[in-house]
Amino acid sequence: MSRGAGPVIAPGGTIGIFGGGQLGRMIALAARQLGYGVVVLDPDVGAPARGVADRMIHASFEDTAAARQLAEASDVVTYEFENVPEATVRAIEGRAPVRPDATLLGVTQDRVREHAFLHAHGIPTAPGCPVRTPEELAAALARFGTPSRLKSARGGYDGGGQHRIRNAAEGDAASAVLDGRLWLFERDVPFVCEVSVIVARGVDGAIRTFPVFENTHADGILRLTRAPAAVPPALAARAEAIARTLAEAFALVGTLTVECFVTADDVLVNELAPRVHNSGHLTVEACATSQFEQHVRAVCGLPLGDTALRCPAAMVNLLGTVERRRARLLGADIALGLPDVHLHLYGKASVRPRRKMGHVTALGPTLAEAVARAEHAASGLTFE
Repeated sequence: MSRGAGPVIAPGGTIGIFGGGQLGRMIALAARQLGYGVVVLDPDVGAPARGVADRMIHASFEDTAAARQLAEASDVVTYEFENVPEATVRAIEGRAPVRPDATLLGVTQDRVREHAFLHAHGIPTAPGCPVRTPEELAAALARFGTPSRLKSARGGYDGGGQHRIRNAAEGDAASAVLDGRLWLFERDVPFVCEVSVIVARGVDGAIRTFPVFENTHADGILRLTRAPAAVPPALAARAEAIARTLAEAFALVGTLTVECFVTADDVLVNELAPRVHNSGHLTVEACATSQFEQHVRAVCGLPLGDTALRCPAAMVNLLGTVERRRARLLGADIALGLPDVHLHLYGKASVRPRRKMGHVTALGPTLAEAVARAEHAASGLTFE
């Protein structure tokens, strides 16, 4: 059994990570800075974390034998995304602590279970219900109306697995995608903006939330994050309170991201991610403790760090626009010549449209200036 069953895993121990994408890479960088070893399990031999981890286990996330290897080599195991099968995590319980645990993972990788959990704890969401058959979809349309959308109960990432229904004709057409699977039907809600709250909870039960971040999406992918969010203080406090409630309800150890719609007078939870998050990338430069270091602190039982925002900040994702087997970034010399601009690349060798290749973070004396700097820097960067 792992040496990490106690409350504190001291630097010098080893953190195992399911997933070697950019989030896994950045968790690994934070872990290495604090003196931890890192072992990563990922099916991709070219995963971004390969250059940071001490050891890579190349295997499917469904491979329980490989998962046991990961657990045996680690004092604590965590993950960078929520599509690691719950059964895989259950298979290593007792071999090493998994933080966050399998229960949280299972709830957040199923939209229907997630919404049921939220409602059971009095947390509002967009109105809707689960559907599986054309008859259930017709009943949902009659009850909730349009515009609305179908969201696959499982899977889906960066806007995938969703079908918009703007009128009755599109509702009829949507019946064809059901295919006997479970879906979540949701009525679209008019909202002022989208925000996220990243909350960490330690082994000792201490909780820290990062400032509320305001997010702008394009085609289902996060494009821009601003901090602080331009929302009324009462609604920002409401969003943070929801995050704290969920951290307690899940008995979270690690990091949880709560994505929300802010309406004129309330905050509705859209979805949960049991991990660090794209919208929190700006914490590396803008906050006293980054989300990645905070996650490492939480899962290792160390005291949580200060989450205060040092100054206004903005983050712009850098997405691929072409298909290239070997990616070269042009324009970095110009972008990095701008004041308080920081470039992060994920080490992905190939580029393809919509693929997240990196991000730019900019700081500024005002939020408007930080956003302008980030947009200016990102506009001159191209992958070829």
